[in-house]
Amino acid sequence: MPDNITTYNVSELKTVPLRHPYRWATAAVVVVLMLLLVRGAASNPKLQWDLVAHYLFDRQIMNGLLQTCLLTATIMIVAILVGGVAALMVLSPSSLLSIPAKGFIWFFRGAPALVQLIVWYNLSLFVERIELTIPGLGTLFSVSTNDVMTPYVAAVLALGLHEAGYMAEIIRNGIQSVGRGQTEAALCLGMKPSRLMFRIIIPQAMRVIIPPTGNETINLLKTTSLVSTIAVADLLYTAQAIYSRTFETIPLLIVVTIWYLVVVTLMSIGQYHLERRYSREENARNASLSDITAAFLFRFRREVPAE
Repeated sequence: MPDNITTYNVSELKTVPLRHPYRWATAAVVVVLMLLLVRGAASNPKLQWDLVAHYLFDRQIMNGLLQTCLLTATIMIVAILVGGVAALMVLSPSSLLSIPAKGFIWFFRGAPALVQLIVWYNLSLFVERIELTIPGLGTLFSVSTNDVMTPYVAAVLALGLHEAGYMAEIIRNGIQSVGRGQTEAALCLGMKPSRLMFRIIIPQAMRVIIPPTGNETINLLKTTSLVSTIAVADLLYTAQAIYSRTFETIPLLIVVTIWYLVVVTLMSIGQYHLERRYSREENARNASLSDITAAFLFRFRREVPAE
């Protein structure tokens, strides 16, 4: 063996941790800035934290919060149902189905949500009555638009159709993520298309559909604050109604922000568990790869001699 090669005994090797001075310095700066921000907010008398505590569980605020949650759930159900139908129509080989569905997605996803909300609320300005007329049978159904298009209905239709444009693309992408080979195999076994969709395609597509759907739901929760412009008594509108009388604007806006953050946090936790449920195989595969990688890195670090 040449003299210039140094040999090491395995028992003499020790692990030398990698130092991260810049990481620690950045973390220290962030912690200091956060402490200063919290201290400044807590010591600012104009924020009136006593009024925040007073209104946090106020009956009117809680009713507005309930209205916001119910509105979000209703709009999301409409968006998923309409978006699912539009996604299937886009994937149809028939142009008579795919072209109108693409036009629907283009229009309702492209037009601003606030504009759609105002248009639906003022639908009676250019559609005085909602009628169903069949030639030869006459008018089967007729009702005044003002009687039907209440602020709540306008909010559900406007935001539901707007969100359906996004959900259609999300569902379409999820369905197309399933390998075509599985579809062909199921059809060769004699499985009906409806059974194929609900037993093979949708369960596998959920892994791709759930993450963006969760994000859209969280975004929709915050978008519902737009309905305050048409006098729907959601969380923001309720707070506005209170501070328009008491002029306690900032404390009530802080209350609204706190409740939005609470609900978004709970929804994020639910989304996390749903993603884990529908990605169990992928998570198990990633965990196995992580274990192998960690074992390899640990063994590698043990063999590095200290200088």
